[in-house]
Amino acid sequence: MLKSREEATSLREMLSFTKKKEEDPLMDYLLNFRERMAKAQGLLTDDALTSFFFVTLPESLPIAVITRFINWFHEFGIPVGGVVVNGLIQKEQVGADAAEFVRNRVKMQEDHMQEIWEIFDDRVRAIVPLFETEVKGPAMLNRLVNHLFV
Repeated sequence: MLKSREEATSLREMLSFTKKKEEDPLMDYLLNFRERMAKAQGLLTDDALTSFFFVTLPESLPIAVITRFINWFHEFGIPVGGVVVNGLIQKEQVGADAAEFVRNRVKMQEDHMQEIWEIFDDRVRAIVPLFETEVKGPAMLNRLVNHLFV
């Protein structure tokens, strides 16, 4: 856009009968925008200042999505701090009398956790269990923090 605007300005000046320079608010905006984008790129790619953490569920689609995103981040030079696995059913809390759906879900999650360890290995930073309720309020936030920052 900047190059296109420069060409348009140059043509306009060549075709103009007067040689006075006119203010170009769009050009000013584009130059300012380019500066802001350069600063943003600098911040996003500086691993001393920025690190992205991806959260996934132990399921096929979320694993595939964050794998793709992490690869994109690496291509752009954006540092990735790690992966957090969320919503893992604690198998020790699932009794033999649990519904078949729950037992199947635990087995599925176990299989996907193996995949997560194979793909992300030492980048797994935390595993958050599936809580009995949403994380709302200070008490639940404290429970979540205990799993994130152990």
